[in-house]
Amino acid sequence: MAAVQSFPSFIVYTNPNKKLPTIPGNHNNNIINLSSSSIRQCSSLSSNHSTALRVLDEIPHTDTFAWNCIIQAHLSNADLHLALLVYPQMLLRGVRPDKHTLPRLLTASRQAFFVGKQIHGHALKLGFSSDKYVVTALMALYGHFDGAHAARLIFNNSCYRNSVSWTLLIRLYTAEDRPVFAIQTFKEMVEMGIEVDAVALATVLGACSGLKSLREGRKVHDIAKFFGLDLDVLVANSLLKMYIDCGSIKDARLVFNKMSSKDVISWTAIFHWYVKNGEFNEALKLFRLMNSQGTKPDSVSVSGVLPACARIAAGKNGKEIHAYTIRNGLDKELAVQNALMDMYMKSGFLESASKIFVQMREKDVISLTVMILGYSLHGHGEIGVGLFHKMKKNLNFEIDDVTYDALLRACRTACMVEEGKDFFKCIRETKVEHRCLMISLLVRARLFDEAKDFVEEHHLEWNPDVQRALLDGCRIYQDKKMAKQIVERLIELEPLNSDNYVLLSNLYAAYTQWDRVKSSREMITDMGLMPKRAYSWIEVRNKVHVFEAGDVSHPRSERIYHELEFLMKKIKDEEGYILDTDFSLHDVDEERECIPIGHSELLAISFGLISTEPQVTVRVTKNLRVCRSCHSFVKIISKKVRREIILKDPGCFHHFKDGSCSCGEFWRIIRMIKSNQRLYRTMFKDFTGPQRFDQIMEALFKDLFTAWPHLVTLSSRHIRTDKLEIDQVHGVRCLIEKTAEYGEVAEGEGVVEEASLTGGIDSRAIVPYEGGTHVLSTLSVGTEGPYVGAINSLAGANASL
Repeated sequence: MAAVQSFPSFIVYTNPNKKLPTIPGNHNNNIINLSSSSIRQCSSLSSNHSTALRVLDEIPHTDTFAWNCIIQAHLSNADLHLALLVYPQMLLRGVRPDKHTLPRLLTASRQAFFVGKQIHGHALKLGFSSDKYVVTALMALYGHFDGAHAARLIFNNSCYRNSVSWTLLIRLYTAEDRPVFAIQTFKEMVEMGIEVDAVALATVLGACSGLKSLREGRKVHDIAKFFGLDLDVLVANSLLKMYIDCGSIKDARLVFNKMSSKDVISWTAIFHWYVKNGEFNEALKLFRLMNSQGTKPDSVSVSGVLPACARIAAGKNGKEIHAYTIRNGLDKELAVQNALMDMYMKSGFLESASKIFVQMREKDVISLTVMILGYSLHGHGEIGVGLFHKMKKNLNFEIDDVTYDALLRACRTACMVEEGKDFFKCIRETKVEHRCLMISLLVRARLFDEAKDFVEEHHLEWNPDVQRALLDGCRIYQDKKMAKQIVERLIELEPLNSDNYVLLSNLYAAYTQWDRVKSSREMITDMGLMPKRAYSWIEVRNKVHVFEAGDVSHPRSERIYHELEFLMKKIKDEEGYILDTDFSLHDVDEERECIPIGHSELLAISFGLISTEPQVTVRVTKNLRVCRSCHSFVKIISKKVRREIILKDPGCFHHFKDGSCSCGEFWRIIRMIKSNQRLYRTMFKDFTGPQRFDQIMEALFKDLFTAWPHLVTLSSRHIRTDKLEIDQVHGVRCLIEKTAEYGEVAEGEGVVEEASLTGGIDSRAIVPYEGGTHVLSTLSVGTEGPYVGAINSLAGANASL
């Protein structure tokens, strides 16, 4: 009785003064059936178990079955504590528990181990310790609290073992990440002649997956065939997962193709593999096939296939899946919403992703991270950081390192150095990826000395990823000398990485050292290395078209090249455009101008222009970074054809529109680090004759940047709040183009006046010009005149207008 008295026993009646009506009946069986029905009804209507107990009070004859019903009812409602409270009342009323009572109580003891131990003692006293149901429940209880070893002791001391207890032991070993013990236990089970069922096979296959042992998995597969269970849906799905986890997609497809009955788990497992391994078109094909064969996708399968739409920028397919989620009520599930946002962001539909985010009733850390990364990808890193600051006051979830990683990327995009440093300090355990992001942020802000100090402080001098981060800054600022040093170090660190030799070849091309270009390419061939192949793709009418460099395999190749040649000639004639060959790979000098025409992104864009209606946005994705030649060319194409072109590369989204790009050339620049440095730059109004504009700007800024590596510029719309440092040649040029669109002459003159006061630029430098435009006629910075070459070039260009 000591064990019984240790149980809490608080019976609170819903209305103690009210007597329940006596239930009529002359036979005990009828009374028992009626009582169990009443108990189930009371327990389902109220979490207070006293109502059900009062039903038992009014029944003249109650047995164990009725009490088991009320315990089971509480278990079904997940009221484990209430289920345990029934037991002492049952004992006090003289009702003896049976072999069905104790397993239920042991299950309810998952939240109170000390109670479970007392029930274990009762099982020993009552003679139920060897019952198969009690043994299995005890194994589950001790395995839950003390691990598989404790469950094994219960198992070994039991004289009766069945398939359920063996399977439970295998599952416990697997859950503890001890797959070798799980597989060994399964072998013992088979050797002892225990009947193997589908659950046992599925459980041990999970252990094979964890061990990634294809050999052991195939042995289990053979056993499944022997028992005729290999086509059972549960076993087949486990075989699919095992083969996929072990990297044998061939075996997985064989299992999948043989399955006579496939459920949503089967389909999801197989196309998840294709998504994970970059075969996105095949994944989408399987998803459509699943739907057409009558298997209804669930939230897991939808969330799993949406990344395929994102990676190949298949926006139309993604929108169709979005429509499916709305029709089937899946669009309100958090995982689906996060996957939809990610798909829209990575497919170039920033507004659609933002709309979903705003409409979400519940947000988690994944939701926030997706939005921050998305804004960063589209060149709006400062908006992502602002969103974080706005939400952090009301966050009901903890920020993890993945979110801080996204914030660092956003800061890098917007060149927000101080904010990036603050976020870096918040990361509990920084990884190499986080440090590379910090280095990339510093070099993009042209803080090379600080970046080098950071590298030395964290002992990262010999890390290839760190060297590539430094190289990113050299690419932006065209620092060929430092870039060459970094590439040579990369070759030393990774002598078998073909990408490093391609980078070296590109640098030789930038120096027009074509003999060295040829020798470096021959080195790649001689070493048997395979450089990454560049390809681009575009979705037109629900079909994805893939192009490689110089591709002529497309049915419309002739028309595609004709369109590109037409645009090139038109741009040359009207704009005086000259291809930018820096950091481009060439074989020989005479091919320098024709090669970019065959670049994969241009082929895809040309196909999009000839295959879609006017004014429709052309969306292209490329697997490698877009080269400078194509970047400049596409900017002008967007202006000539009057269409927006969205080009996604591994770095970011490039939104080309009206001759400019969103990749940080303007909006990111005006939000760069605030600085108190003197202003050495101001803005110009556009010149008459657009074909001369680029030539004038190029002539001016060449000497300007040589003399002053750190330039501070003013935006006519931000002059009142910010004095901002600018370090990018592209950014300066685009800034000029954008400010010219304002058309506010008086405002521009005010900017010049401010520049003359704070930066030493003579206000007389801006003089009226015919047509209301302005040009820079003279520059005066102290007593030095470093811009003589630029001014002379400008004067010559101006005279020819």
